[in-house]
Amino acid sequence: MISEKQFKKEINLIITNAIREDVGDGDHSSLACISEEATGKAKLLVKDDGIIAGVDFARQVFEFVDAGLKIDIKIEDGSQVKKGDVCFYVSGLSQSILKSERLVLNAMQRMSAIATKTQKYVELLEGTKTQILDTRKTTPGIRALEKWAVKIGGGENHRFALYDMIMLKDNHIDFCGGITKAIQKTKDYLKQNSLDLKIIVEARSLEEIEEILQNEGVYRILIDNFNYEDTKKAVKMIGNTCLTESSGGITLETARKYAECGVDFISSGALTHSVYNMDLSLKAV
Repeated sequence: MISEKQFKKEINLIITNAIREDVGDGDHSSLACISEEATGKAKLLVKDDGIIAGVDFARQVFEFVDAGLKIDIKIEDGSQVKKGDVCFYVSGLSQSILKSERLVLNAMQRMSAIATKTQKYVELLEGTKTQILDTRKTTPGIRALEKWAVKIGGGENHRFALYDMIMLKDNHIDFCGGITKAIQKTKDYLKQNSLDLKIIVEARSLEEIEEILQNEGVYRILIDNFNYEDTKKAVKMIGNTCLTESSGGITLETARKYAECGVDFISSGALTHSVYNMDLSLKAV
């Protein structure tokens, strides 16, 4: 995974670009009718039930826009919230609050939805050894926010991007000319470039798992689009040789059954690509 320093850099880039995109050469609505000296106070009002996420991100946005803004946090990230709750109050220059408003709401609404959905998976898998993972199926430009939300919801992050882990999927294998060839070329590449990256290899059949197991240095096998019975067989075949991960259209309805097959991880793109934003608003008080 990426370092904390790199993650903070990603968050700063998101804030910088989002404010540039939204504000441009000025928030003319506020500039037109609110004086530069005017001060005010607003509250973050929850209008849905779920897990709140993005409170710390909101703090960073307010600080970026105007270091003079003061935020009084009442409910922290990862907390269960219900309609009517107030997560925080922000006070300071009214123009600064309004300039921050849309980015804060857009991010928190999506992050909270992801955290809420992730927690549902976590609760479903309780009592098994299986952990829920996100994927790279994220919204372009805000991956760091969405993966942050998964963590807040109790899930785990898969690789962040193409550069922090090797993942040999079906197209890599087919373009390269086979599983063994892809694994060997990958290990040679890592050695030649002095890279220390974990290797995950996707398997589409039990026969492919047999071939993967004939090669050393594989960190995890991705058991992709297997049914329950074949997943159990795959887990037994792999044993303690490496970690196991189920993926491929796994839903809230099927996740528990896959976990009971004994896999170490389940990955689901639905954590980030199929959510409905939580209803939140920033209201003057």
